[in-house]
Amino acid sequence: MSFPHFIARHAQRLSRIIGLLSIAVALAGCSALKLGYSTLPDVAYWWFDGYLDLDDAQGQRLREDLQRLHAWHRGTELPRVVSLLQRMEALAMQDMSPAQACSFENDIRERYAALRDRAEPAIVTNAITLTAAQLKHLERKYARNNREFEKDWIRSTPSEQLEKRMKLFIDRFELIYGSVSDAQRAAIRQQFEASPFPAAQVLAERRRRQQETLAVLQRLTGQTVSLGEARTTVRGLIERFEQSPDPAYRAYQSSVVQDACRLIATVHNAATAAQREHAARRLRGWQRDLAELSTAP
Repeated sequence: MSFPHFIARHAQRLSRIIGLLSIAVALAGCSALKLGYSTLPDVAYWWFDGYLDLDDAQGQRLREDLQRLHAWHRGTELPRVVSLLQRMEALAMQDMSPAQACSFENDIRERYAALRDRAEPAIVTNAITLTAAQLKHLERKYARNNREFEKDWIRSTPSEQLEKRMKLFIDRFELIYGSVSDAQRAAIRQQFEASPFPAAQVLAERRRRQQETLAVLQRLTGQTVSLGEARTTVRGLIERFEQSPDPAYRAYQSSVVQDACRLIATVHNAATAAQREHAARRLRGWQRDLAELSTAP
C-alpha cells in the first residue's frame, strides 16, 4: 500500500472516512450510507492517488490493500459501530451531560486505533517503495493545500470564520435532528464566539506534520532500512500526529474536544420532542443498514 502521507495524517484521515461514513456523520440518508460505505475503497484510492500520482504497480497494490482493509472493517468493525449507534439512540430521547457526549469520542478513538494497527504493516512495507518524484508531488500538494487553508482561514475575517464554523456544525446537527431552532443556533453562535479558531496555530501544526512526514519518507526511501526499523520510524511519526510535541497545540486539541462535548450536550438538551424522535429514527436506520452491510457476502 503506497501511502505516503497516509503513514501519518492520512492514516487518521482514512480511519475518519471509514468511521464517519460508518456512523453516517457525512451522509444524508440510509441509502446514501450503504452506497457511500460500499464505494469507500474507490473513493480512498482516488484521494490517495491525488497526493501521489501512483504508477500502475503501486496503484494495483493500493487497490488490493484497500479492498482487504475494507473487508476486514466491514466484518469486524461495523458490528462495533452498530453497538455505538445503539448507545447513541438510548440517549436520543433524554438529556445528556458533556461527559456522556465525550464518551463517544473515546469509542471513536478506539475504532481509529484498531484501524491504524490493522493497516500499519502494509503501510510500512510499501512506504519504502516511494520515489523522489512522488515525494516532490506530495510536497507540491501540501503547498497547494496550505494556500487554500490560508485563503479560507488566515485571510478571512473573524466574522467569515464564525459563519463557516457554524455552517459545518449546523449541517451535521441537521443531518441527525432534521432541523435547528433559533435558540439552538444562538447557543452555537455563543459557543463559537467564546472559542475563536486559532488558524495560525493550526497552520503551523499542519506544516510541522507535513515537513516531518516528508523527512521520514525521504529517510525511508533514500537508504536501505529493515522492516523493523521502518516500522519503528513510522509508528513514531503516527504517534506524533496523534500527540503533538507542541504542548500549546495539545492544550488546544483538548479544549476543542471539551468545547465540542459541551456544545453537543447544550444543543441536544434544547432539542424538541420532534427533533429527538427524528434523531432516534435516523440512528435506528443507520443501525439497520450497517448491520446488513456487515453480513453482506
